Amino acid sequence: MASVKAPSGPLSWACGSLLCLLLLTWCLRFPGAHGQASPLRVEPQYPVLPSGGSISVNCSADCPDAENIVMETFLSKELLGRGPNWLAFRLSNVTDNANVICAAYCNGSQISSSTDITVYRLPERVELAPLPPWQPVGENLTLSCQVVGGAPRAHLTVVLLRGEEELSRQPAEGDPAEVTSTVPARREDHGANYSCRTELDLRGQGLELFETNSTSKQLRTFVLPMAGPFLSAPRTLEVGRESAVTCWLAGLFPVREAQVHMALGDQQLNPVVVRHGDMLSATATVTARKEQDAQIVCNVTLGGESRKTEETVIIYSFVEPILHLSNARALEGTTVTVVCMAGARVRVYMDGAPITAPGQHTQLQLIATENDDGRNFSCEASLEVGGQTLQKKISIQLHVLYGPIIEHAHCPQRLLWKEKSSQVLRCQARGNPVPKLQCLHKVSGSPVPVGIPFTVTLQHNGTYHCQAVSSLGSTTLDVVMEVQNRNAYYVTIILTVLVILGLVAVAVASLHVFGVKMRSGTYRVEQGSTSLPLTSIQPERQSGEEPS
Repeated sequence: MASVKAPSGPLSWACGSLLCLLLLTWCLRFPGAHGQASPLRVEPQYPVLPSGGSISVNCSADCPDAENIVMETFLSKELLGRGPNWLAFRLSNVTDNANVICAAYCNGSQISSSTDITVYRLPERVELAPLPPWQPVGENLTLSCQVVGGAPRAHLTVVLLRGEEELSRQPAEGDPAEVTSTVPARREDHGANYSCRTELDLRGQGLELFETNSTSKQLRTFVLPMAGPFLSAPRTLEVGRESAVTCWLAGLFPVREAQVHMALGDQQLNPVVVRHGDMLSATATVTARKEQDAQIVCNVTLGGESRKTEETVIIYSFVEPILHLSNARALEGTTVTVVCMAGARVRVYMDGAPITAPGQHTQLQLIATENDDGRNFSCEASLEVGGQTLQKKISIQLHVLYGPIIEHAHCPQRLLWKEKSSQVLRCQARGNPVPKLQCLHKVSGSPVPVGIPFTVTLQHNGTYHCQAVSSLGSTTLDVVMEVQNRNAYYVTIILTVLVILGLVAVAVASLHVFGVKMRSGTYRVEQGSTSLPLTSIQPERQSGEEPS
């Protein structure tokens, strides 16, 4: 049988190799003429190696006189060695799954065997889609993970995680594969890390479980009530006057992330913010700059959302009324005019003055007397703002200048004091300006202290000339001071006692004489008379004695 010469050159080699591979493949479908198992082995069987790896494949025949052992594959191969019944090649840079076929002749018959090489690749990119900046609690959160590359796909699984908690496990289908899962957002999920992971499970092929993790992303959840914050602000606000404005909102989570902004019209306020529990409160001091209606705004923001409350404030100008005296230091007897005035819409009131219309002034006149000295005049202003009546009051004092006056009620004209006793000369003078009061002895010209304690002596005895002097004149009053000598006082007492004792002695002696006379007479009562006349009874005469 004539042999056919194979064409030479690269093309002829490629054609020959492809023809041989097709023939061997056909032969593998019919391993033997009698359907028996092929005595040709390919080792290792069904190997698994990483992409770009290398492997040594050995073809060996049980037939002792095997001939023309060959190995066919589209992979790059390098002969490592051969023997009578074996052949070994090194396959390099294996990047795709491949089939390796070994063939030989044994006892004139063609025998063959094959194996499949499985190449595995870890994913090139495992990425969790960005999470929303803030996620409302109670709403569904959609997680999405994209996987690019990775083989074999049949052994590749995508897992979605919250921390270490597994949320979803799905096969990687397609390239790129995209896996999604929906979970409800909870308060406890605030600050939790979410990620996705691929698992290439080659443990059944004698290898291991290969995991590839994405970069984790942190979730922020929040709760913001639908209702707006509570705002406590005055209905009216006076220009230039400070007032407190308070704003608060409860039910916030996380409250430390909540922000509050307060403003009066276009004027930004700087509130003091306090966070406690799930409540945020803010207090600001507001000062109105001009007279107009404006909006006080409190805006609480959290999680990219905001809740706002506004209130209208009436800003008004209410200047304190002006109270004027024509002469604040008037002379007694002169005319004084008191005038009160205020702003355009302000009504003013003053005791004793006529009531006028808003925007008009009011006044009164009086003749100044000493009783008006120190008198206070008050003016009250009222303004209607937003259905409220606002009031302001101012006072002024009148001083009346009048000459000195010494009142008898405040300065006794006669004094009786004992020598060496401690006394106070209480004498007062009044006037405006305040007069100077001095009391001088009319004879000696010696002064006596006024209003302070002093020890009385006999030299203080006499009449004193008390004079009050001021820039508006003078007035005088005489005071008689009688000082009793302490020894004369004792003599008087002794004489009085002696007189009393003498009178008592005379009285006792008189009573004694009267008693003796009463006992010296004898009296006899005569019978038969209803009256009892008393008659004198003569003493019995002794015998032999004659009456005279």
